[in-house]
Amino acid sequence: MGALDGKVALVTGAGSGLGRACAQIFAREGAAVAVADIRPEGGEETVQLIRDAGRRGQLRRR
Repeated sequence: MGALDGKVALVTGAGSGLGRACAQIFAREGAAVAVADIRPEGGEETVQLIRDAGRRGQLRRR
């Protein structure tokens, strides 16, 4: 059981760097992660990494 099971996390700037790392950690700890970034391609990559790890992630568009 993860520390964030049943929670939802919204991570801005999640398309790369620290934001991406935070999104992946939140997902690993059990949160469903809403990924936001001004670069949709980076956000999509992050969501794919989360899903490839068997977790829940979704790209939020403005």
